[in-house]
Amino acid sequence: MILDEQYTLANGVTIPKLGLGTWRIDDDAVAAVVREAAAIGYRHIDTAQAYGNERGVGEGLRASGLARDALFVTTKLVAESKTRADAARRIDESLRLIGLDHIDLMLIHSPQPWAEFRAGGDYDAGNLEAWRALEDALAAGKVRAIGVSNFERADLDNLLAHGSVAPAVNQVLAHVGATPFDLIDYCRSKGVLVQAYSPVAHGAALDDAALGAMAARYGVGVAQLCIRYCLQLGLQPLPKTATPAHLRSNAELDFVISEADMAVLQQARRTDYGAASAFPVFGKTRHPAAEART
Repeated sequence: MILDEQYTLANGVTIPKLGLGTWRIDDDAVAAVVREAAAIGYRHIDTAQAYGNERGVGEGLRASGLARDALFVTTKLVAESKTRADAARRIDESLRLIGLDHIDLMLIHSPQPWAEFRAGGDYDAGNLEAWRALEDALAAGKVRAIGVSNFERADLDNLLAHGSVAPAVNQVLAHVGATPFDLIDYCRSKGVLVQAYSPVAHGAALDDAALGAMAARYGVGVAQLCIRYCLQLGLQPLPKTATPAHLRSNAELDFVISEADMAVLQQARRTDYGAASAFPVFGKTRHPAAEART
């Protein structure tokens, strides 16, 4: 069962192959979702300071009744935090809000502040400052692994060249129709695991007729097909849902997409996100990936 399978990060820490994303699940609702997910068998929960639900995630983890070492918790440093002192303070605040003595994986959420995401500003120095705070937290045992999110090759190179610890993970938007193959290959060459957020294209993939037809041939739903696609690329998907039935079906992945169908999926053009293009976390009217072809 996929919920029992793990990857091993470059520093030897193991991480469940399938995680639960909690973006846009309100703080007062997320505890019940986390508790239900844990009961189904999920052991990896992904949150972020920007999501505003770390407190609720922690409540759900405690309500699960599971031992701390049975759980893998990821959170992310807000994109605007670009000094060592500020990042250190925010790391401690995440520990307090979630109610943990350590976090399994902590990421820099974006190389640029959200209001300037992909706008070309130079934040190399600020990213190194934030990275050093994460390195400090790693050395102190506050976190077990550190990484990044939404980093492109140049952003990674900055940390690889000047940091003391290489990023263990790069969490990026990756789904059928928008898979950054060059970046994935580069990360793999550096020993960086790529996590795939929004593997169902923010839900837009569910309305894709071609994906529906392919999924039907395997006797699965579109979401299952999309999650399995990421796994077969060696990615670590983080599907988000608050619905118990979907929590279960998202983990029912005991099928293999054929090489021919994988080739079709890898060549797919990006999905139109439609109404899902607006994401308040980013401080923009549209998610930057909705503007690009990959």
